[in-house]
Amino acid sequence: MNDMNTAFRGLASGTCGRLRQSGFSLVELMIAAVISLLIMAAVLTLFLDVSRTNDEMAKTNAQIENGRFALQLLQEDLAHAGFWSGYVPEFDDLSSSAVPTDVPDSVPEPCSWTAADNANLLGISVQVYDGVPPGCSGIVTNKKANTDVLVVRHAETCRPGVGNCEAEQSGKLYFQPSFCADDAVRYVLGTSGFTLRNRDCATLSDKRRFVSNLYYIRDYSVTAGDGIPTLMRSTFGSGAMPGAGEALIEGIEGFRVELGIDSVGDGGVANNYSEAINFALNAQGDVDRSRPINRGNGTADGEFVRCPAAGCSVEQLIDVVAVKVFLLVRGVQPSLGFSDSKSYALGAADPAAEIVGSNYKRHVYSTTARLVNVSGRRETP
Repeated sequence: MNDMNTAFRGLASGTCGRLRQSGFSLVELMIAAVISLLIMAAVLTLFLDVSRTNDEMAKTNAQIENGRFALQLLQEDLAHAGFWSGYVPEFDDLSSSAVPTDVPDSVPEPCSWTAADNANLLGISVQVYDGVPPGCSGIVTNKKANTDVLVVRHAETCRPGVGNCEAEQSGKLYFQPSFCADDAVRYVLGTSGFTLRNRDCATLSDKRRFVSNLYYIRDYSVTAGDGIPTLMRSTFGSGAMPGAGEALIEGIEGFRVELGIDSVGDGGVANNYSEAINFALNAQGDVDRSRPINRGNGTADGEFVRCPAAGCSVEQLIDVVAVKVFLLVRGVQPSLGFSDSKSYALGAADPAAEIVGSNYKRHVYSTTARLVNVSGRRETP
């Protein structure tokens, strides 16, 4: 019996010894804890770096998307400038041999409409100002300094109520051309009196909404003082005047527009607006109908022009056939640890010094939009 107790105690004593030998000492635990913390710190650092990289990539992608979308929107609208549903102003009509009677004689105000201005509105499809346009102080509000205002005019490309086109609404301006020789007028631009006919002189011609879009940069997006510059658009609505501005794209910080002017007529001479007869005279003074001419050839001559605060002259605006658009687009959110030390020149404009040193990433986008409807009328075979 004593031998068995002795053996049992020995076995128990050996087992406890082995249990004590399988544990960790305090030093080992501390070393393991330090190693774990280092691994966790490395993983956390990697996670934060990846997160910051993804965040910056998202900001860059949003900036690129905003810039391209803004350019595309402006370019598409400019491509429609001067579209009047088949109507061609006399001074740009190659088939007319008479002295035109509809040459614009003044620059129309962008934020109002009177029937007396109809010829000017149809003859001038694009206007640019580097300040708030006359009569637009109640429409163009909180305009960002050193940015331009662009006005684009044309008839709507779809008919009211057809497809996704807006249904006809009372009080809005509509345009209707005449193709019937018996009609008393060549077109109607207004809110009523749409009785003009097609070539068969029986059916009414299409009536389309008069579009006059005014683009500018507001110094905030949603709330005044939020500091997010935003591309805005105001368009003619009820009451035959522009409605409240609609926020389109955030982060558009700079906006410059230059105009390409077709200022040289046939034979290399300057355009003659008051006597723009569209058939050349031969040496004997007879009409030479084999050589149809226009006041230009549909391409810009010389350098593109930037309009001053008061806007370009009527002589320049009549002959605009192309438009250069420059946009300075910044991220909506700042980039931590980034300082922008660059200055940016938009076209012929001076660099904007107030941009230097801020922590927003920026990029300049530009495009040249051809006014297809205006320049196409002047092209000759």
